Parts: sequence; C-alpha cells; structure tokens
Amino acid sequence: MLHIDEIPTHELNGIKYRSGRVYPFGAHLLGYNMINFSIFSKDATSCELLLFHHGDREPFAILPIPEDFRIGNVFSITVYDLDFEELEYGYRFDGKFAPKEGYWFNKEKILLDPYAKLVSGRDKWGERPDPDNPFQYRGRVIPVDYDWEDDKPLEIPMKDLVIYEMHVRSFTMDESSGVKHKGTYYGIVEKIPYLKELGVNCVELLPIFEFDEFENSRVVQGETLYNYWGYSTVNFFSPKAGYASAGLYGLTAEELKNMVKKLHKAGIEVILDVVFNHTAEGNENGPCISYRGIDNKTYYLLTPEGYYYNFSGCGNTMNCNNSVTRDHILSALQYWVTVYHIDGFRFDLASILSRDSSGAPMTSPPVLEVLANDPVLGKTKLIAEAWDAGGLYQVGSFPAWGRWAEWNGKYRDCVRKFVKSGAECGPELLYRLQGSCDLYGNRSADASINFITCHDGFTLYDLVSYNEKHNLANGEENRDGSNDNDSWNCGVEGDTDDPEINALRRRQVKNAAGLLLLSRGIPMLLSGDEILNTQFGNNNAYCQDNRISWLDWGRLEENRDVFAYFQKLIAFRKEHPVLRRSDFFTGHNSTGYPELSFHGKKPWNLDMGKPFLTFGFLYAESAKDYDIPEDAFIYCAVNAYWEEETLELPIIPEGMRWTVVAYTGDPFLDGQEAEGQVTLMARSLMLLIGKRQA
Repeated sequence: MLHIDEIPTHELNGIKYRSGRVYPFGAHLLGYNMINFSIFSKDATSCELLLFHHGDREPFAILPIPEDFRIGNVFSITVYDLDFEELEYGYRFDGKFAPKEGYWFNKEKILLDPYAKLVSGRDKWGERPDPDNPFQYRGRVIPVDYDWEDDKPLEIPMKDLVIYEMHVRSFTMDESSGVKHKGTYYGIVEKIPYLKELGVNCVELLPIFEFDEFENSRVVQGETLYNYWGYSTVNFFSPKAGYASAGLYGLTAEELKNMVKKLHKAGIEVILDVVFNHTAEGNENGPCISYRGIDNKTYYLLTPEGYYYNFSGCGNTMNCNNSVTRDHILSALQYWVTVYHIDGFRFDLASILSRDSSGAPMTSPPVLEVLANDPVLGKTKLIAEAWDAGGLYQVGSFPAWGRWAEWNGKYRDCVRKFVKSGAECGPELLYRLQGSCDLYGNRSADASINFITCHDGFTLYDLVSYNEKHNLANGEENRDGSNDNDSWNCGVEGDTDDPEINALRRRQVKNAAGLLLLSRGIPMLLSGDEILNTQFGNNNAYCQDNRISWLDWGRLEENRDVFAYFQKLIAFRKEHPVLRRSDFFTGHNSTGYPELSFHGKKPWNLDMGKPFLTFGFLYAESAKDYDIPEDAFIYCAVNAYWEEETLELPIIPEGMRWTVVAYTGDPFLDGQEAEGQVTLMARSLMLLIGKRQA
C-alpha cells in the first residue's frame, strides 16, 4: 500500500515522478520501484536529470526538475519504475558562465553526481574510453544489501597495529603472484594467507575511490603510462571499478565488501588512503566532470580573479572548510565506514584541510574538528599526511583533538640518515625510538605513524642500492621525483654481482626494519620491502603499470631470510607490550629499572647530546605492569659505524641470561646465549632478550 507521499504526481513521456526527498543527497532506492535523486547547487538557475540505459550514448529520458521541487538550494525528484541495474544517470545545470567570477555553468554539459555510489565508464582497467562520448563518467545506483555475517570494523587498538601499505593492482598483478584474479580486490583475498604469515594486522590501500587511469595518459618508449596511483579522485563515494574482477558486471561494491569481510575474518584491518584535497578536474584548463559545473564556488578555493588555488600541486584545491564541502567529506567517510566497514583513513596532503577560504591555515579547522568528534567515526582511525604542496608542514602540530595520528616524516628522515652512518642524527633518533615524545608529548606515541619507505619514493631495497633516482621511464627527463632521498648504494649503483655489497645491502635493510619494529609508535611497512622488492631506482612510479610497480613474488624465495627477519620482529613486537606503550613513560617500573633507557659502548654511559653511531637501548618489561607471565629485558645493540664495535651488555637481575633473538650480521647466532658483551660487525644490529633460565 502506497502512502500519499509515494504516489507519482507528474509524468513525462511515460516516466512517472514526483517531488523528492531532500536528504540524503545522491540517488537512493526507495521501496521496490522508486529511486530518489537529490543534489545541491547554490547558484544554478535550473537542473535536469538525464537517465540512460547502461552503455547508451543518448538518454532515454530528460526530466527537468520543476522549480517547486526545489527546496532551498537542493533539487530533488523521485522517479518510478526504473531498472536500477541497467540505469546510468547524470545532471545538467543552467546558470551563469563567468569563470573570472567563479561560475562555470553550462546547460549542455552532462555532469556526474558527486554523491554517486558507483561510477561507470572506467569499468575495466586499461580499456581506453571513447573520446567522442560526451558523458564519460556516469552515476549508477546500487543496493546496500549484503550479508556481512556479523562483521564490523575491528577496532584494533591503535598501539597494536602493524600497517602494510599496498597498491591494489601492484600487489598481485605480476604473473609471479600466482593468483587467479590478478590486480583486483579478489587478488588481495587470495593473498590473505601470505599477509597472515608475515604477521601484519592492517593493510593501507592506495586510493580506491573512482579515478581515471587515462588522465594524462601517454606513451613513452612504447610503454603506456597511466594515472596509476589514483591520487586524482573523480568521485568520493564510488570504489574503483577497474580494480574489481567483476567491475564490468556492476559488482564492484560486492567484491570490495567481500575483500573487507575476508580480511576482517583474518584479523586484518583496512585503512584507505583518501584524497579530499583536490579532484580530477584540475585547473582552469581541466575537464568539467562534476563539482565545477554544479557549484564551482562552493567546492573549490578560488582567487579573487576566479583562478584555482593550487596548494595540492595538482591544479585545484577543495574548499574543505566550507560547510557544504565539509558535510560532503563527512558523508563520504560515514558511508565508507557504515556500508563498507572500513577501519580507518589516511588523508593525503591533509594540511590542506586546515586552510580557510583564502588558503590561510586555521588554528581550529572545522572539518578536522567535525571528523575528530563525529559519532559514526568515533572508533575510526584518522591519519594525516601533515603537509601539503603549498609549503604548510604540520608534523607534530597537526590539529588533532586527541584523535588524529600523523605520518611522521621526521622519523623517516632521521632513520634513513642514521642507518647510512649519519652520526649527527643519533641524538634525534633517541626521540624517534621513544615514539617522538618531542613532537607528540601532548598526545601519545599512537599519534606517530613511523615509516622509512612508502609508495612515494624508493623501496627499502632501492634505498640501499641507488644514490640517485632513475626515473627516465616516466618520460620527464628524470626531473620528476625527489632529489633528496637520504639513500646510499653501498658502493655500486643498482644491481651488482659483488657478494660483499649484496650482503651489506641485506644487512642495511634489516637494520632499518629492526629500528622501525622496535620503536614505540605505529610501524608502517611498504609492501614488498620484506622480499627486497625493487622499482629499479624509480622513486616516483606514479605512472608505471608494469614490472617497475608490480611486486615480483619470485623475490620471496630469493630473499626468504629477509622475509623471515621481518616476520620474526613483527611477532616479537606483538609478544612484548612494552614496545607498544604509548604514554612516553620511561621511569622506573616494578623491575627496578627504567622502562626505557639508552646506553653507549658501556651500559648507562651515552652522551645523548653528541653525535654517535654505536649505542644500545633497553626496555625493561614488567610482568606486574603488563599482566604477562614473567619479567623480560629487551636490549637492542646498534652499530651504524663502518667498523666492528663491541658493546658491554647491561647487567640484569641474578638468574637471568641474555639470548640473541636476531642479528643482522649473522643469523646463525640467533638463539645463542650472550654474556658480558657482544661484538657487532660493521653496520649491524643485534636484538637480545634477557629472561630467567628454566
């Protein structure tokens, strides 16, 4: 039985409709035969809804939304008897066209709904679109029904995370991956046993919001280059269809939900890398896809002359602290948490979200405060890349409200320099190992996302194999990518047959990983670092859909010892809660020792204000304080010097003995007892544990 407000009141060419519901924005199924469409535009004079059969160039219906259907600045309409599975839709807006005043209305241009829950037009990765098609990105309507089998976001405590950053396509695209559905969400599902074996409990996916891989596509040396990383969003609500094995059949959402559910069953959280700082529409010369033609002045930061502020380095900047744009961002995040059960978000160039309408930084940016305090996002991880392309650098000072964590770029730079024998970084390293108390003393170590490598820059193997970037394959004459990498090739640029150099490189990779996994704060690994994956010296593989970016799984067997080292230290971190403490406590605990202390070649003797390359750090883990079976002492001896060094071991309570857990210089010493002192070969790290003997 239909209610009075569900009965159609209008009809045009056989299409029945009536005034719609203002909220929520977007297109939503109502009952079994109605779809509600609602869209905001402050300055448009009129709006048309265009309805297409899937794949058709011409619409089967054009519905002008009557003025009396408009409430405030919202156009809404409910349409009857549509087959949502075959439906694509878009809008046309009329209004003033005066770019210098910020208006870009064009009644001939068909636009994508910013709230569309699925976008067709790029359903199969790498399938070149028809350039003559005037409507390239089309909104689709999808149901929200899915059997989650009691799944929900995992809510793993922040301090317990070991994050694994990956690109959906790169992770399994290479033939060596051995999966059936290469380069897809389903491919990740096939690799869950590997992730479990490694021990990570959180994957952070490079952008999976719908983007166009053909944006700025070109051919260089016979190789098609793409917008491969996807940091150029077309729509904030839609998953990338080209990453789904079933994308051609409109089943992208189901495949992504299945991936999240399977990862959750394996105890692995899912964090998404999200890009709210700019869109794919670019600057004044860019395409008109959605926001620009709907309400340009609301969604973008504009100069007084009508040009786009470019704090993103990508042509435009979202007006994130405008109330409408802010609600748009919040709605998108709420949608991903409630509909896809996403556990957290890493915000690309997040400092842009702290800028006001003129581009100036704000002390208390409304959008950041809203996200921090939103009830739906109350248990969701929020991670900021605390800088932008306009020079705003907020590592340690990002507006947080006790909720935001940060990619700690200072941790990355310090560890890189120290590992390659940068003694001047020794004093700073002590702060980084503590969870960067100098940066996050008014928060906690949970605010520090510690990393040495990420998608942007060298892999860990390349960091110890190249002094210079090698980006010629990008077609930009090696001008792109950072020139300041804090890398060291260990004596030869690139691959070599020299066994000593190769041994040193393996040792350096393990040294860096050892420091990362034994630091307080949240460790993040770059996928493939655990098998010495290489990008052949390319430190900006944003456009490379080929073996430069794809993980070579053959390197797993070649570098099984490196994988085993990562695996062992991840497991060790999980076993010892003292490593994961987040409140910066370093005082004496019930063991009678300081919980975290630093040592020179002799115990308790390190001048922490002067440069050094050889030192040790000691965790005293109290059974009483951490509710574990027994006390333990964890000592890490570090030698970043180019010659052998000997360190005296700290004295621990009678009846306890030191045992080597892992030694980057000689894994055959693992499990051996040590007494009095240890000798470390040049550029090596040794982890020992002190326990009572049975």
